[in-house]
Amino acid sequence: MQLQFLGTGAGMPSKSRNTSSLAVKLLEECGDIWLFDCGEATQHQILHTTIKPRKINKIFITHLHGDHIFGLPGFLSSRSFLGGTDPVTIYGPPGLENWLRTTMQVTGTHLTYAIHYEVIQEGVLFEDEQFAVRCKKLQHVIDSYGFRIEQKNLPGKLDIEFARSLGVPKGPLLGQLKNGQDVTLENGTVIKSESVVSEPVPGFTLAILGDTKFCPGSIELAQNADVVIHEATFDKGTEKLAAVYGHSTNVEAAKVAREANAEVLLMNHISSRFLSCDLTKLKAEAQEVFPNCRIVNDFEQYNWQNHHLIKVQEEAINGD
Repeated sequence: MQLQFLGTGAGMPSKSRNTSSLAVKLLEECGDIWLFDCGEATQHQILHTTIKPRKINKIFITHLHGDHIFGLPGFLSSRSFLGGTDPVTIYGPPGLENWLRTTMQVTGTHLTYAIHYEVIQEGVLFEDEQFAVRCKKLQHVIDSYGFRIEQKNLPGKLDIEFARSLGVPKGPLLGQLKNGQDVTLENGTVIKSESVVSEPVPGFTLAILGDTKFCPGSIELAQNADVVIHEATFDKGTEKLAAVYGHSTNVEAAKVAREANAEVLLMNHISSRFLSCDLTKLKAEAQEVFPNCRIVNDFEQYNWQNHHLIKVQEEAINGD
């Protein structure tokens, strides 16, 4: 799993941060990319990455403020121009489908693929053999949602050398053992899968939270998550002002991660009032509450490998 931030700003674009969008790359797991929010000019940001728009087949929208959706019509249109033919499923609050359909109709936009709209409600939004996505309403000035993505346990590793030592020949029997099936050898010996295959490997859990003030829903979605992505529009000492606007401070984001017993916190949705020189202080304030955190920037990419979150070309930021 890889995370690539396409927009980490709040409200409106700035010279250093675009409006909200995050690509969750599941290319190794299922060959797809999921997009979370699509602020204005998201497709421009994608041009500076290796992301292929046709690989994006699921789009999750946290809420209907413009800095989270104004990039959708342009992205969907360009995906068509670029040869995308596979359907796209868009998960979003009530009203999103009507807005998009009206925009496409008024502008005469023709798509070469189908769009399936799913109105998000609290509970399980999507589930297959590999993943489950759960949704919960947070507390913003309009309905805003957070998502919890859980990768299901991965198969244990087959100890081929040990299996061979027990007399299992090369071929399909090894595959059956790896798939959890016991096998019987020609001499009648039964080899149990559990004796040669390790325990299932836990998958990752990722919490992506939309715009919200500090609230119990955020903690619930982030519970024991490997990675939590939380807005940090305001800074320490402005909690009352942040709440008026339905937003959180950096310290409140850290409190969510701490109370949820999360592993890593990535803070985004940074107000344009903060300059690059302010980021060290913002991070330090949050680290007083939850040390394993950082503020992310546009185009940063993180890989989840061996239960570590690693910034590309940088050291791991969480331990075992």
